[in-house]
Amino acid sequence: MIRVIFNRKGGVGKSTICCNLAAVGAVQGKKTLVIDLDPQSNSSRYLGHNGEDDIVGISEFFDSTINYSFRDYEPDDFVRSTNFENLFIITASRGLIDLESKLNSRHKIYKLKEFLQKLTGIYDEVYIDTPPTMNFYSLSALIASERCLIPFDCDVFSRDALFELLDTVREVKEDHNRDLEIEGIVINQFSAQARLPGEAVNELIKENLPVIQPYISSSVKIKESHREAKPMIYLLPRHKISQEFTTLYQNLND
Repeated sequence: MIRVIFNRKGGVGKSTICCNLAAVGAVQGKKTLVIDLDPQSNSSRYLGHNGEDDIVGISEFFDSTINYSFRDYEPDDFVRSTNFENLFIITASRGLIDLESKLNSRHKIYKLKEFLQKLTGIYDEVYIDTPPTMNFYSLSALIASERCLIPFDCDVFSRDALFELLDTVREVKEDHNRDLEIEGIVINQFSAQARLPGEAVNELIKENLPVIQPYISSSVKIKESHREAKPMIYLLPRHKISQEFTTLYQNLND
């Protein structure tokens, strides 16, 4: 299964959701790959790799599609292990920024899909983290994926943009990837004690949008897990949020 975590709004928890779901799958014995497509490299750092540490990653793969450098590499050569069993990553770097216009002009939008088709027999699950914009890399990820998860952070402005975002994903499905399905909306940074988050989520439910249970609670422990470069299931396996991610993973895969 190839999943993309996508939202054009920053700060909604794409990297957190991506890495924590991938970590749960790895703990449950699935050979799992995370692909970081965001030049900020948040998922790369979360899983213990500095985005500027001179290892080949997704920037080098895309470079190989337009230049001769790295042309002799096999798909698995771009993959790096993490400190966690069954969990692997293709890292991002700021080199993605310089490559984007060249990739666009050379019409390389399907190269990621072709690349992943060569890896799907090696990895049980693939999670793709995207930048907070609809650009070449986000579109490449949507074209390459089977399922799309949309993080929602209970902000009223996020709600207003959500309907347009859903239309964008449906348009990509119609034009580029018939296999793409919107798997659901992941509620992130949810506070049950606060009134506004509950109201925001209830409005989504009233609109018959595919809101997924459980909601991921707001907690300072998430920031601690970022700092320690350990997804919650490794940092605090019995914590409430670890259990929420585990249940979310199970619900997605039932």
